[in-house]
Amino acid sequence: MTTKVTRRKFMKAAGVGGIGASAASIAAPAISQPMPEIKWRLTASWPKSLDTLYGACDTFSKYVSEATDGKFQIQNFAAGEIVPGLQVLDAVQNGTVEMGHSAQYYYIGKDPTWALFCATPFGLNARQQNAWFYDGDGQKLIDDFSEKYNMHCLVMGNTGTQMGGWFNRELKEPEDLKGLKMRIGGWAGKTLSKLGVVTQQIAGGDIYPALEKGTIDAAEWVGPYDDEKLGFHKVVKFYYYPGWWEGGTVLHLLINQGKFNELPKSYQAIIKAAAGFANVEMTAKYDARNPQALKRLVAAGTQLRPFSESILEACLKASNEVNAETSAVNADYKKAWDSILAFRNNEYLWWQVAEYSYDTFMIRTRRT
Repeated sequence: MTTKVTRRKFMKAAGVGGIGASAASIAAPAISQPMPEIKWRLTASWPKSLDTLYGACDTFSKYVSEATDGKFQIQNFAAGEIVPGLQVLDAVQNGTVEMGHSAQYYYIGKDPTWALFCATPFGLNARQQNAWFYDGDGQKLIDDFSEKYNMHCLVMGNTGTQMGGWFNRELKEPEDLKGLKMRIGGWAGKTLSKLGVVTQQIAGGDIYPALEKGTIDAAEWVGPYDDEKLGFHKVVKFYYYPGWWEGGTVLHLLINQGKFNELPKSYQAIIKAAAGFANVEMTAKYDARNPQALKRLVAAGTQLRPFSESILEACLKASNEVNAETSAVNADYKKAWDSILAFRNNEYLWWQVAEYSYDTFMIRTRRT
């Protein structure tokens, strides 16, 4: 009797103890790793005066800091403060800075494939580019390609469809392009060269003096809001549209791959989330600010002009030639361009049904 009672008491005590131990183990908080204090530098291709482009860097740094309770600090530098605006990729690749913000078509001298991840003539518009990167092959393709450059690239901004630029004379036919000296960024210069344009790639802050001195006859930058800030309307009057070479311009956050790999997974996730927010915010800013800026420019004497159908058709023909010629000798380019082409065709099937028909109707009702 005594043995049985003792055993029951022991088992009861053991059971209670086991439950208590289990409960204690469930209730005990996990020991979290402390968030490391990190200070990085980001160099941009933009002057600080462009609060849309450079502003994306400030938005990004702000949210990374807030999400880490100030443990991860990123200091931003404008073009020229560490390296010139067109040398951001080099600075990130070689570790001069950990991060950069730039337009990848600035680096076609290294490989024209870079342009396809930014903006290419008669390519995707802004929403289609987001779809290609976020849900199509875009991010995988740029991941594979940028690995050669020791970089990880994330979408961090889109200007939307840009304007066709500022010209010191009217353009009516393709022949009017011959001999024109024009500042134009990226891969579009290759297309325009086929039509006789003498192209130059000049950083944003240097465009105004080049126009003023007559070193160039024409220039494109982004659109009304930024162009007004840079003052182009003060020296040339003819403002053309649309910017067929930039139906939507993706800007990327460039991260040194080795440095990115060293970050805790939580910091990597925060970077991706902050870049994603800055991406959406930039397009929203341009969409909200361009209309009023365009009104101000026209009121100040700017002559708004559409490119003629004959000019657009000639440019499309030249662009198709460039894509075919480059794809024939560059496997990376062909792979990315084939993906864009297939994606674009499907997207415009949908646009024709929904977006275009809706927008066309609403534009007609606005006129009434």
